[in-house]
Amino acid sequence: MSEEAKTTATPAASSQAASDRRPQGDRPQGDRPQGDRPQGDRRPQGDRRPQGDRPQGRGRFVRRRKFCKFCADKSLKIDHKDPDMLKSFVTERYKILPSRVTGTCAQHQRSLTTAIKRARVLALLAFTPLHHD
Repeated sequence: MSEEAKTTATPAASSQAASDRRPQGDRPQGDRPQGDRPQGDRRPQGDRRPQGDRPQGRGRFVRRRKFCKFCADKSLKIDHKDPDMLKSFVTERYKILPSRVTGTCAQHQRSLTTAIKRARVLALLAFTPLHHD
């Protein structure tokens, strides 16, 4: 019985002893040796870009926020009998574009998907690029 108590207490004692050996907060972070790496700039000196290529002061390209064009223009209706409008929501491989690409809301994306599938059944849209018009 005393051996069982020792085996169950051993993992707790070993983890406590490990934490006593290695204090986590006292380690220096920047004093590690780097080996054969060159210090400073990683690129060779002649590989730098000239500073005049890009106008200074501008940040990253700011992407326009996507919006649902059916919510913005209430006169636009999703109709399965209008293949020209539906073609803008289908790739060249005739896959339905996701709403994160087109920006349509969830409600209109569902009705758009239904309309595209109905137009395919009625042969107004192709299922694949192999189905010619």
